[in-house]
Amino acid sequence: MTNATRLYLVRHGATQRTAEDRFSGANGVDLSDEGRWQAAQLGQRLQKEGIRAVYCSPYSRTVETARIIADPCGLSVVPRPGLEEISHGHWEGMTRADVEAQFGEEYSSWEEDPFTFAPSGGESGVQVLARALPVLRSIVTAHPGEHVLVVSHKATIRLLISSLLGFDARGYRDRLDMAPASLSVIDFVDPVKARLMLFNDTSHYSAQPRATGKNLSAWTA
Repeated sequence: MTNATRLYLVRHGATQRTAEDRFSGANGVDLSDEGRWQAAQLGQRLQKEGIRAVYCSPYSRTVETARIIADPCGLSVVPRPGLEEISHGHWEGMTRADVEAQFGEEYSSWEEDPFTFAPSGGESGVQVLARALPVLRSIVTAHPGEHVLVVSHKATIRLLISSLLGFDARGYRDRLDMAPASLSVIDFVDPVKARLMLFNDTSHYSAQPRATGKNLSAWTA
C-alpha cells in the first residue's frame, strides 16, 4: 500500500471583515496586518513538513495567505477555481445583524438549513461542494503519497470536511468552527478514503482555542 497523501487545509488569515462580522464570501477583501502575521506564524510551523505543492482559492486573501506560507518552503502558489468561498449573494459586505434586520425571513431559512438554501444571488452548501470537491480530489490524485497545502475559506473547508467524513452537512456552521489561519490535516489512502488527523488548530499563534462566537445560528440556543 502506498503512503497516504496528506492535505494541509488552511483557512486564510484574518481580514477587517472578519473582525466586523461581515459577509465577505465572494467579495474581494485583503488580509489585515493580523492576518498576515497569523499566516507567517503558520509558515514557520510548516517549513519542515515536506510540502511539495501549494494550491489556493483565486481570491486575494487566500492567494496572499498561501504565498506567505509557501515562501519559506520555496514553493510557487497555484490558484484553483472551485476552491472559492461560498457566495452570500446580496448579503455580501453586510454585517450579520443588518442582514437579519433587513432580510429576516431569508436569514431564518438560511440559518435552518444553509446546506440546501441560498440567499438571493448566492450559493447553497450543495453548490459549493459540487464545485470544490472535484477540485480537491483532483489535487489528491495528482500528488499520490505527497504532502500538499490547500488554502481556502471557512465555509468551503467545513463543507469539504463534512462531505469527506460523512457528517450531516446541514449543521456545518454550528458543529464545526474554523478560525482564521487555522490548520486542519486530512490523510487520503485514495481520493475517496479520508481520515481527519487534525482540525482547526491555531497553536502556531494562539495558546488556547478561541471562545464560541456569536455567529452561531439560533438553533444552538
